[in-house]
Amino acid sequence: MPESEPQSVIIEIRAGAGGEEAALFVADLFRMYSKYAQSQGWRQKVLDSRPTELGGYKEIIFELKNGNVFSKMQYEGGVHRVQRIPQTEKAGRIHTSTCSVAVLPKPQKVEIKIRPEDLKIDFYRASGPGGQYVQKRETAVRITHLPSGIVVTSQTERNQLQNKENALAILQAKLLEKKEMAEIEKLSEKRKAQIKWAKRAEKIRTYNFPQNRLSDHRIKKSWYNLEEIMDGKLEPIIKALQNQI
Repeated sequence: MPESEPQSVIIEIRAGAGGEEAALFVADLFRMYSKYAQSQGWRQKVLDSRPTELGGYKEIIFELKNGNVFSKMQYEGGVHRVQRIPQTEKAGRIHTSTCSVAVLPKPQKVEIKIRPEDLKIDFYRASGPGGQYVQKRETAVRITHLPSGIVVTSQTERNQLQNKENALAILQAKLLEKKEMAEIEKLSEKRKAQIKWAKRAEKIRTYNFPQNRLSDHRIKKSWYNLEEIMDGKLEPIIKALQNQI
């Protein structure tokens, strides 16, 4: 991590196993984080999203800033598992789905320098489910960083320039993450174990709706007020993580 704590983070929530139910849970996690951010007085801005027909998201990327965002949100990175009866399930069976969350510190301008010649920028028409949000002008932006192969997009704004700025913010955060992961890989195994870095593939939490239970597997602790937690009351969990990890 940079020596001074980042004041802004970029959160990426992506649907994993479970099809439409996973996409709906992405929307639920986004709502949970949005309500928590509101309670903390943070500012939120959506940088990119891929909505689905039923009101979920295949992926949503947003920025949180204005406060001690990183110190609280750093523990959210990893795989979040949900167990519940989907609205689409007629037989009443419990389904298990997953979403992945990545928490990327937003780099300071001096940390990551991007050369214009390293970028391939494409503009295209923004799209949405069922014709919703579709625009006739090419305002959506796709940026390919040629040296790393990282591709980012943004189509949330009606303005091409704003979408380009959003996409560049995502790209900078991903390049910083790549750089930091490369640095961590160089360290000894002992040193790696001391670094509080949640790997994206690591299952960190289960949300069990029939039992009204949230379990955090890293600290082996459960809470039985899942509805309140999903409504943004995350503080007790974050404090428990801060104290034990």
